[in-house]
Amino acid sequence: MFTDEEERQGGLAVPYLVESRLRELGAVPETGPAWSSTVVVDGNLVTGQNPQSSVDTARRVLDALS
Repeated sequence: MFTDEEERQGGLAVPYLVESRLRELGAVPETGPAWSSTVVVDGNLVTGQNPQSSVDTARRVLDALS
């Protein structure tokens, strides 16, 4: 998920901002600084904030599987 700030900076033409929409629906996104590698693990769910998080997200998935 891109943060609202990343979507604004990236100039992505989307009908809504994903982070804001998730918050409206009751989610509590945990975000890091824009364009940082930010990974959140909640039980079996592993998520990365943006493409910069790909490697760290993969590592956390492998850790969870081992």
